[in-house]
Amino acid sequence: MHRWSSLFIPTLREAPADAEVASHKLLLRAGYVRQLGAGIYSYLFLGNRSVNKIVAIVRQEMDRIGQEFLLPALNPKEVWEASGRWSVMGDNMFRLKDRKGAELCLAMTHEEVMTDIARKELRSYKQLPQIWYQIQTKFRDEPRPKSGLLRVRQFIMKDAYSFDIDEAGLDLSYNKHDHAYRRIFSRCGLSFVAVEADSGAMGGSASQEFMVYTDAGEDLIASCPTCSYAANLEKATSRLAPVQDLAPTGDGLPALVHTPGQRTIDEVGAFLNTQPHHQIKTMAYIADLPEADHAKLGKSRPVIVFLRGDHSLNEAKLSAISGGELRPMPPEELATTFNAPAGYLGPIGVTAAPHPKKPGTLVILDAALEGRTNLIAGANKEEYHLRNVTPTRDFKPTLVADVRNVNEGEPCPTDDSPLRLGKAVEIGHIFKLGRKYTASMGASVLNRDGKEVTPIMGSYGIGIERILTAAIETSAAANDGSAYALHPAIAPFHVVVTITNIKDADLLNAGEKIAENLTGAGLDVLLDDRDERAGVKFKDADLIGIPFRINIGRGIAENKVELVDRLTNQTHNLSPAEAVQHLTTNIASLCALPSNN
Repeated sequence: MHRWSSLFIPTLREAPADAEVASHKLLLRAGYVRQLGAGIYSYLFLGNRSVNKIVAIVRQEMDRIGQEFLLPALNPKEVWEASGRWSVMGDNMFRLKDRKGAELCLAMTHEEVMTDIARKELRSYKQLPQIWYQIQTKFRDEPRPKSGLLRVRQFIMKDAYSFDIDEAGLDLSYNKHDHAYRRIFSRCGLSFVAVEADSGAMGGSASQEFMVYTDAGEDLIASCPTCSYAANLEKATSRLAPVQDLAPTGDGLPALVHTPGQRTIDEVGAFLNTQPHHQIKTMAYIADLPEADHAKLGKSRPVIVFLRGDHSLNEAKLSAISGGELRPMPPEELATTFNAPAGYLGPIGVTAAPHPKKPGTLVILDAALEGRTNLIAGANKEEYHLRNVTPTRDFKPTLVADVRNVNEGEPCPTDDSPLRLGKAVEIGHIFKLGRKYTASMGASVLNRDGKEVTPIMGSYGIGIERILTAAIETSAAANDGSAYALHPAIAPFHVVVTITNIKDADLLNAGEKIAENLTGAGLDVLLDDRDERAGVKFKDADLIGIPFRINIGRGIAENKVELVDRLTNQTHNLSPAEAVQHLTTNIASLCALPSNN
C-alpha cells in the first residue's frame, strides 16, 4: 500500500500549450512524465511504475521463447560498417567521437551487435536455433519529435533476434514471436491488428506490424471489415474496378494536342473533357543510393514513375524498389531527362534502364496502368500533351510494379469488400531478416554435413512506451481529454481508496482497513489520505488512470462503500468485504494469462 500524501504525483489542471495528442496531454497532467528536451522525457513515479509493469509482461512472455541479454548502447563504427548500415542510417543516427578520435554511435537497434556475438560464438548447427532478446534504451535523432512519447529521440525497446539454420527454422522462430506478441498485447489490454508491413531499413522479406487504431497514429492502415486482410499503407493493395479506356483518335498512334497553360491533371482533364483515370501522371525523383551500389549504379540515379491520373504515389513502395533515399528531381535534372518543363512531362522519349540493377534511369510503370490504352500524357514539349498513349507499346519501362496508395472504399484484394483506411500507432514489428546481416558480417556455422553455411535471422521489436500511449489513446475516458483508465495489468495501481474526509476518524479508519485488506489480497493499492476536498480527490484519481476507485464516505455508517469501475463506467454500493472480493475476482479475471496458443 502506498499513501498519496507521501508520494510525488504532480498533477496539472491544464496541459501545456505545446502538448498535441490526448496521451501527451494526459501523461503530463497526470504527472507520469516531464519533458527534459525535444523528444527526451523523464519518467516520474507513476510513469515508471506503468513502464515497469509493461516491461514485466514483455519479459515474462519473452522468457518463454528466448534468453535475455543486455547489450551496449554505445557502439563502435566498425560493427555498423560491417553490415553496411553506417552510411544507410544517415542523420537518424546519433554519432560521436571519443577522446582518441574513434567514431561511435548510440544504437538505434542491435542487429549488428547480436550478429557480432553470433559470428564469434556460434560454430555448429547443434547450437541453433537461438532467440536472444533485450529490453533497453535506444536512440534516434528524430528530426521532428512530437506527439509526446510517440515520436521521441530516446525510447525503451524490447528487441529480439533469432538465428536458425534454414528457412524452416526461421518460420518457427517468427511464429513463436507472433504468438508471444499477441499474448503481450492482449495482457496489456490492447485491441490490436496485425498487418503486412514494409521492412524499411531493417531489410528482409516477411514483415508484420502490430497496430492499434487511434487518431493519434501516424500510420495509415487498410483493412477489410469482412475478412482478415489488413496492411500498412506502405504494403496495402486493392483489386481495382475496371475502367473504360478512351476510343483512339486518328490512326491510334500518339498524337500531339495543344494544351496552352494546362499543366495539372484536373486542368488537362477539363480542357480535353476527360477523366483523371484516362491520364498518366509523371513523377520524377533522384534516388541517393547506398555505398554498396556506387560501383555498379553510381551514387544516385533518376527514378521516374508513371501513375494513373487519379492515383497518388506511395514513396515507401517506390523507395523499396529504387533501393535509395528519394528526393524530388531538381529542375536541371528534369531538363536533362525530359528536355521539357514541369507540367508537360511524359513517358515517350525517356530512355529506361533495361533492368533495375543496371545503370540508367529507373522507369516504373504502376501496375494499375498495365494493359491500359489510349491514355493522355505529357508530350515533353511545352504546352502540349499526347493522346493515344499505350504503355509498353509506345514506351518501355524498366519494370511494372505496384507503387500507388490504396484509396478508401477500393475492393479488398481477398474478398472485394470495400477497404477501410484508418490511422494507427505501431506497437510492435517482426521481420524475417534473412541472411543480410550474417552474410555481410561473416557469421557461419557447420551444418549436419560439415559444410559451412550462413545462419538465417529474424528481428522482433516492441516499443514499451508505445504500449502505454496506445492504451491511453484508446481508453474510453480519454475521448474528452480529461482522464483515462488503464488496464489493471499496466496501471500504476489497481485501485485507489479515496477517503473523502480524513478528519472524520470513522472514514479514516475504514479507509485504512480496506486498503490493508486489498493489499493483503495481492492488489496494488493507493490510499488517498490527503487533506483535500472530495471533488479534488475524485478528479485526481480519474486523471492518473487508476481503473478502480473505492470511495469511503457517509455510507460507511451503513457499512457501505462506493466502488467505481472506470473501465465499464459502472458504480456499485457494496460492503467493504464485498468490495474486496469483487475487486480481487475482477482483477484476477482481467489479468489472467492468455491460453497457450
